[in-house]
Amino acid sequence: MGLKERMREDLKEAMKAKDEVRVRTLRMILAAIRNLEVERMKEASDEDVIDALNREAKKRREAIEQYKKAGREDLSQQEEMELKVIESYLPEQMSEDEIRKLAEEIIQSVGASSVKDLGKVMKEIMPKVKGRADGKVVNRIVRELLGG
Repeated sequence: MGLKERMREDLKEAMKAKDEVRVRTLRMILAAIRNLEVERMKEASDEDVIDALNREAKKRREAIEQYKKAGREDLSQQEEMELKVIESYLPEQMSEDEIRKLAEEIIQSVGASSVKDLGKVMKEIMPKVKGRADGKVVNRIVRELLGG
């Protein structure tokens, strides 16, 4: 069973259990996937679904940050609950140590020596961590390693 089908089944279960947060979040994700399919005029693969999930997770993280700045704990908690639902469908995230180890290997292989080489390193590392690490975290770790 593909990821999209699993989400549809989970939506049915959430509706039966009257889990409003899960129902609302899954409907939002499935709508985003449908929009993607209409846009591309083809069925979404699991990779497409993961990309959509990552976009939705990023939106939630940014919203949480903004709501906390504005002092709206009620709204930030709601976004955090939605984020947990989204993250439950994403592949396991890499730890900072795993990212750091991979970044060190790539820095060695491309011969990067300063922050000026950040683009080269990011170009190599992002496809390897796609869907498993936040780009901001990867960028921060690579900058640290390059002495920025």
